[in-house]
Amino acid sequence: MDWCSIDAVVPACIDKEVMSGNDVIFILGMGRSGTSALARVLSLRGCVLPTTLKDANEANPRGFWEPVDALKLNDEFLFRHQATYFDPTLRLQGELAFAVDETERYIAEIGAFLRDCPQGAPLIVKDPRITALFDFWLEAARRGGFCVKVIVAIRNPLEVAASLGALIEAPVELWYASWLKYNLLAELHSRQLPRVFVDYASLLGDWRAQLARITRALALNEVIEEGAAAIDTFLTRDLYTKRCHGSIVEPFGYPWLSDTYTILAGAANDQPLDTAKLDETLRVYRACERAFRASLDASRSKLPRRLPQDGIMTWRREPG
Repeated sequence: MDWCSIDAVVPACIDKEVMSGNDVIFILGMGRSGTSALARVLSLRGCVLPTTLKDANEANPRGFWEPVDALKLNDEFLFRHQATYFDPTLRLQGELAFAVDETERYIAEIGAFLRDCPQGAPLIVKDPRITALFDFWLEAARRGGFCVKVIVAIRNPLEVAASLGALIEAPVELWYASWLKYNLLAELHSRQLPRVFVDYASLLGDWRAQLARITRALALNEVIEEGAAAIDTFLTRDLYTKRCHGSIVEPFGYPWLSDTYTILAGAANDQPLDTAKLDETLRVYRACERAFRASLDASRSKLPRRLPQDGIMTWRREPG
């Protein structure tokens, strides 16, 4: 599969005059960007969620609203290729060649999951891992006859890093790199699909305005009044933690984060996207990430198990 492009969307799925019960709406983007809130809000306005969902916990007391079966499928695939959700590299997006039988098996498993989900209303599927594996999910959905639509969740990278840092001990550079990777891939993967960008702060500030944007962009029905009351109860301002203001810190020496956030935040306000700038940022990030990873892997592979007798480590060509 070509990880760097997406085929033209199935023509029947671009009819924006009707809402189909075969719609599947993927919520893409970086975790801690309002993906859970979006999934729940859409379920309260008439969409359906998969049956078995991840339990709420201290990281997300009001629920993740993401399917356990999808999490397992994605984590198993990532683990087979020495990756996790927190892998900031782009190894799986262009470097590795996947065996045909593994690819077909994974797509078939995704297809079986989608078929088992509730029908009759647009299906919401939210798992941030899907952003890194979207080619597989898109292919499975198309084979299943679904009309694929996308919501890209946007949030300030400073806030995402602060939110993740409060839950998981790790260098802040990991969160910034992950934010960049998942936001760039979410935009790239959804470029040929019906989509809308939604900023987390805007969702919490005026969910009705954001839901109206989603409704227009994805050709959904208007929210019912009962759903509006439930959304008001669920979507309270205290969900907005780790607010950050000021300039974005650039840990990589280039304005990748600020440029990307500025462009995507503009899209969340219905401004034109500078896709050329996003493509260039992804190209440079890919080149730098791969070069540094290759050099670090090589240096570590040459580390001896013990110091030589003379106490001097010399890098020699291996015999043979």
